[in-house]
Amino acid sequence: MNAPLPVEPADPAHAPELPAQIGKYRVLRRLGEGATSEVFLARDDFHEREVAIKRVRASLLADARERHFQRRFFAAEAALVGRLQHPNVVQILDAVEDEVAPYLVMEYVPGVTLRRFCRADHLLPLEQVVEIGFKCAMALGYCFRQGLVHRDVKPANLLALLDGGRVVDVKVSDFGSVFHLGADRTQVHRVGSLAYMSPEQLEGDVLDARADIYSLSAVLYHLIAGRPPFDAQQQPAIMRQILHDEPPALASLREGVPPRLEALIAKGLAKPRDERPATWDGFAEALSTLVARQELPRGALQGVLDSERFSLLRTLDFFAGFGDVELWEVVHRARWQRLGFGHAIYRKGERGQSFHIIASGRIEVYRDGQKVAELGPGTSVGEMAYLAPSEALRTHAADVLVADTATTISFTPQAIDQLSVNTRALFDRAFIGVLVRRLHAAHEALHHPRRIL
Repeated sequence: MNAPLPVEPADPAHAPELPAQIGKYRVLRRLGEGATSEVFLARDDFHEREVAIKRVRASLLADARERHFQRRFFAAEAALVGRLQHPNVVQILDAVEDEVAPYLVMEYVPGVTLRRFCRADHLLPLEQVVEIGFKCAMALGYCFRQGLVHRDVKPANLLALLDGGRVVDVKVSDFGSVFHLGADRTQVHRVGSLAYMSPEQLEGDVLDARADIYSLSAVLYHLIAGRPPFDAQQQPAIMRQILHDEPPALASLREGVPPRLEALIAKGLAKPRDERPATWDGFAEALSTLVARQELPRGALQGVLDSERFSLLRTLDFFAGFGDVELWEVVHRARWQRLGFGHAIYRKGERGQSFHIIASGRIEVYRDGQKVAELGPGTSVGEMAYLAPSEALRTHAADVLVADTATTISFTPQAIDQLSVNTRALFDRAFIGVLVRRLHAAHEALHHPRRIL
């Protein structure tokens, strides 16, 4: 029924002797262990980084039937080496088909699994649960576009990065049960974790993205309520509940759950898959809409959520050509500023290299006291000083003032240099588009002044 169990934190008193080396990787310590595998923190000296190594237990491979399944699970993840490049997906860096004990080398994520926050006495604020759901939906949507259905979305496979006890990011891990939609070979069916398994997965039916949408909805239910949607002492009872029963209403298990959030999770848990959200984009958008409409109680220390910023970027013309991965880079790398009426973004005669993209609000451009332009969301300002080939050309020739309270996204050359090659190329393309539009406007103003007026 289940894929390889998640690793548990190792008990130092009963843990076997730590290997000094696994392949070319120097082992630092044991991170955890489970029934089928053990995970180590190791050092990749060549790339000067820490990695996590998941090694199949050698004892399992002695049994022919178990060896067959473990090799299949290993091969599923090994096929993804270097393939998944998303900020909310754990990267699989290497796979070694060792005859004694095959192992995977993965990105090391210094955090905890979401199981920590499934206890009724350790629940997260609702806005953090929705933020986690949004990021997981975007990550799993990315995976589905690569032809993958995860099939084992559960709290133990979602890694949380913490800052002072608050979850600031999340990464999807463990692709041992992944279903390759385009694979020729026969798939192993009914893998996954029962508590989060969709009805069609339980029955061994053909799967699509809606199976993972069900599982993520079950995870969000657990994070909100402190218990999974279906729970019983015996597996047959849980299976019957998944196929025939409705979970208890979230509002009866936790105060303050907004009706739209409860309705969305209930829709994600619908037994007929046709009644669930049809796509990951639709599910993610519904989660972000809850934030945008301020339907969630906000924690005292909570600022603007990443999901809000991501959704905002999607609406701006400047970022029209950016994909999800590149937009997440902008979310994390940009400097976000909220500027009040009358604030001078630039003054005539000042020098600088930063540029601003207007996310909301309105700014005005003045030359010698005369307003010459008005700019709104999705437009940029300061890009000429940023793109200028020499210091002499980086002097601003106008005053740029905030006319309505504005949110801007700003970058410096140093910040741009920290972006990936793909994202930098998209910025270049966007700037070319800006310059072409402005040259066209200038041409129209010269040749058809009445039309412009």
